[in-house]
Amino acid sequence: MGSANLSQDTLAEHLLELSLKSGAEAAEVYQSRSLSRPVLFEANRLKQLETSQSEGTALRLWLNGCPGLMVAYGSVDPQVMVERALALSQLNQPELVELVSNSHTSYPDLGESVPVEMLIDWGKEAIALIRDVYPDVLCSTDWECDVENTRLINSKGLDCHYSDTTLSCYMSAEWVRGDDFLSISDGQTQRGQLSPEKLAHQILQRLDWAQENVSTPIGRVPVLFTSKAADMLWGTVQAALNGKRILEKSSPWGERLGTPVVAPILTLYQDPEAGPYSCPFDDEGHPTKSLVFIENGILRNFYSDRTTGRQLNIGTTGNGFRPGLGSYPTPGLFNFLIQPGSPSLQDLIHQMGDGLIVDQILGESGSISGDFSINIDLGYRVKNGQIIGRVKDTMVAGNVYTALKQLVQLGGDADWNGACYTPSLIVEGLSINGKNN
Repeated sequence: MGSANLSQDTLAEHLLELSLKSGAEAAEVYQSRSLSRPVLFEANRLKQLETSQSEGTALRLWLNGCPGLMVAYGSVDPQVMVERALALSQLNQPELVELVSNSHTSYPDLGESVPVEMLIDWGKEAIALIRDVYPDVLCSTDWECDVENTRLINSKGLDCHYSDTTLSCYMSAEWVRGDDFLSISDGQTQRGQLSPEKLAHQILQRLDWAQENVSTPIGRVPVLFTSKAADMLWGTVQAALNGKRILEKSSPWGERLGTPVVAPILTLYQDPEAGPYSCPFDDEGHPTKSLVFIENGILRNFYSDRTTGRQLNIGTTGNGFRPGLGSYPTPGLFNFLIQPGSPSLQDLIHQMGDGLIVDQILGESGSISGDFSINIDLGYRVKNGQIIGRVKDTMVAGNVYTALKQLVQLGGDADWNGACYTPSLIVEGLSINGKNN
């Protein structure tokens, strides 16, 4: 399923040809194919091996300037797709037709596939490492190799495609002690290699920290968000940097370019070649590029698709992505990186003195307003620079923008949490509520 196979498929060319013959002045075809091989373990045992394939094709055309979008999954009847796209175009208002032209690019395939046997061995190893220390723990885990092929072609001469092979794993460990139930989860996403030892170590460390249940510190104390939980803060930041939010005037940073918006130790950026979420071009055919959003606390750039960039007079930043095949491109991020500091997680805990560690949360992150109130699914109390136990029935509330201005320290333990590369961090000024056992 390499990108070469997708580029040799003639369906896209056939759809373009039929569209133009049917009267459309312009058309584009977006194709996505995936092959997934998950290996599933449940209650410490291998449960299931799967192979799943999916294929989707999106045709967008313009008739008299009016767009029509048609999506099909699996086998495609080109004539039916074109006819339905033309019919849908009659329901829409005319728009400016903007297509990338005269570009034929084949990007190198990314990542390498691994055999199913390797995925099974990794899963068994991770489970064995945990149960050697905690034999009563029940582990569920899945290990997966995904191959995704993407191709974008249009009537103006654009033809770009690439293949991306990604390895991922997710593991949860459940520990029941009488009436006390503890669930710890973690995962990895990489290209080429996964590390069952690292995954098991991270879960074992948290099991060690959770040996005792302790009272929650009440009031305002320093809060350490681990790299797993810190993503809660960055969702709001990503929304505030979205060019569409700037146009809507819903972002508080709309008029703040060139001014400080967060603590000076923060630098936030995207990198088209970084990590397992690297991406050579967006869903409009523009090459992705490195872009610094915030540099040493100062707001430098927003991200945009072609239409939003034109309205903002900044042009596209190569961030036009489809939320789904049936959606039009809109400003989106392919990866988001926070420049880490140097202290280890243990150094951060020692530096914090007394406070709270947030490791897993329940519920959604804050909205564009920045206000949040979250339940802690997994958290720990720190006294005199040492973790003394797990806290339960605890909530943290505050405002993301305020918290990031009161950022105390960034860790050197950055890791991928979804498409966000973030370290652990310590913030002040958050309100803690919970039970005192």
